[in-house]
Amino acid sequence: MRRALAVIGSVMVAASAAARVPAPKGNLVLIGGGDKPREAMAKFIELAGGPQASIVAIPTASGDADAASFYEKLFREEYGCTNVVALDIKTKADAMRPDFAQRAAQAGGIFFGGGDQVRITNAILGTPVGAAIASAFERGAVVGGHSAGTACQSALMITGEGDFTVIKANTVELKPGFGFFRGVIVDQHFIKRQRENRLGAVILEHPDLLGVAVDEATAVWVRPDQTFTVLGQSSVVVIDAAKAKINRRPGENGKDLLGVHGLKVHVLLPGETFDVKTRAVVTAPTNSR
Repeated sequence: MRRALAVIGSVMVAASAAARVPAPKGNLVLIGGGDKPREAMAKFIELAGGPQASIVAIPTASGDADAASFYEKLFREEYGCTNVVALDIKTKADAMRPDFAQRAAQAGGIFFGGGDQVRITNAILGTPVGAAIASAFERGAVVGGHSAGTACQSALMITGEGDFTVIKANTVELKPGFGFFRGVIVDQHFIKRQRENRLGAVILEHPDLLGVAVDEATAVWVRPDQTFTVLGQSSVVVIDAAKAKINRRPGENGKDLLGVHGLKVHVLLPGETFDVKTRAVVTAPTNSR
């Protein structure tokens, strides 16, 4: 438990420090899982620089042997991309390769595939490839994700391990993520898999962060100014506990029962825009980059 709290504490310190540096120039296009909405994929390719742009797919989350070829084929055959390569990174040693780091650093778009998000962060955080991706995002490359590739984009990452039948403290495992989606904890497959308990518990323990929960066949397009627009077929749920009164009742092994009064919940439909900085819905969605 102490080790887990130390990890989370270090992540929060890093996130606080990151908030004081200039915002990255890159956009995010993050899909909640299931079908990949065509408009979200098209937005990712547009922001990367178009079909001729350098696109890097990272299939690390998947355990399938053909995951790399799947993503190369997807971008080439479905979307006409002519300069796409998948970096077949399975271990930290793979992410140390200079050629992989160079390709990531030069990319206009970097897309993380689905599977298990812990595979992504275990292999890439703290490596030259990880640094190259962060550098590319800072200069303006778009980062995309699907399912696990979405889950790893916040500074605190929900791993998928824990007890999700309760709303209690210390029941949802968190690990460091990339931190590209600032000010939030992101969840995926949200409505389809009824994940209200796990994200609710996490946000009640971290009320300074917004819960942004993306459903399947749905995406958020996150701009550098920290506004995001919903794309796709379903909805995005935003959980805001910043001004709520949070209560705890002691439980065994530090798993206190969590309660809350005045919790704000937004259910955003396709085309609607939300501002993470002001924690408010933007009345008129913007189409600007």
